[in-house]
Amino acid sequence: MLGQGFVSAAAIAASVLFILSLGGLSNQEKAKRAVWYGIVGMAVAVVFTALGPGIGGYWVMIPMMIIGSVAGWYVAKRVAMTEMPQLVAALHSFVGLAAVFVAWSADLERRRVMAARAVDASMEEFSAFAALVATKAPDELTVLQIEVVFAIFIGAITFTGSVIAFGKLAG
Repeated sequence: MLGQGFVSAAAIAASVLFILSLGGLSNQEKAKRAVWYGIVGMAVAVVFTALGPGIGGYWVMIPMMIIGSVAGWYVAKRVAMTEMPQLVAALHSFVGLAAVFVAWSADLERRRVMAARAVDASMEEFSAFAALVATKAPDELTVLQIEVVFAIFIGAITFTGSVIAFGKLAG
């Protein structure tokens, strides 16, 4: 397991690589290198997040990553270049759906902590995120709840808009 400092440094490095990737994609001569910046940035983000503090559930995470990789590979091989906008819209819908699920999970953990506090239960069996939430003051929990509402709202709009865009592009 890596310390939070390493994970934070990796997040900054991945962010820089993503920015370089986006900047390079606007120029055809630099696009190939820009794609590699994006690939390396995503690999850094995934590896350092997976090895970060408080992360567990590898028995679920690894199979899901394999299934997602195989599905992505299959879809990418089947899509013609003229259908790339549809592919981007379809995959972008998954980003919105993921935001909804992550926010929903955070809210479930927040509610679990609040219920445990109400009955003065032990916090030992909590996940790393729930243990972190348990240390928060009531005003911080209110901010978390507001963040969850916005994340679910924006994620749902992103998902719905991307599905509609896919349908329009696909005819």
